[in-house]
Amino acid sequence: MDRAKDDRDILLVEDNPDDVELTMRAFKKSLVPNRVVVVRDGVEALDYLFRTGSHRGRNPNRNPALVLLDLKLPKVDGLEVLKRMRKDDRTRTVPVVILTSSREETDVVTGYSSGANSYVRKPISFDEFVRTVAQLAQYWLSINEPAPDIRGD
Repeated sequence: MDRAKDDRDILLVEDNPDDVELTMRAFKKSLVPNRVVVVRDGVEALDYLFRTGSHRGRNPNRNPALVLLDLKLPKVDGLEVLKRMRKDDRTRTVPVVILTSSREETDVVTGYSSGANSYVRKPISFDEFVRTVAQLAQYWLSINEPAPDIRGD
């Protein structure tokens, strides 16, 4: 991966501790060099993204390079997080991959219509999950050219 892109964070929004551990192991096994910030509910995700609450002091010039977003979250669900991201100039262009176990067609449709860049169902086997995470990281962190940073601060 491009060293200039290695310092950008990945935001993992996931409430299931087993899925967090699995994702972190997959990133490590895939040699993804980026720091992964884990938040466990929709309110904390919004605090991180918009630098409020416990994330108030976060650097305003550093949006995550990628958001991996589960849909079924406590407090505020993933689709609402996505909708709020897309309404705000500061986060409108941050790539969001919905990474979920949901097989509901309405979730896929609503996810894309709300501004998701990709919708990935979590694979069952660890090896397949590692391959999926490696492919996501390769594309979104190395191949994809990110939009210029637009802030409405």
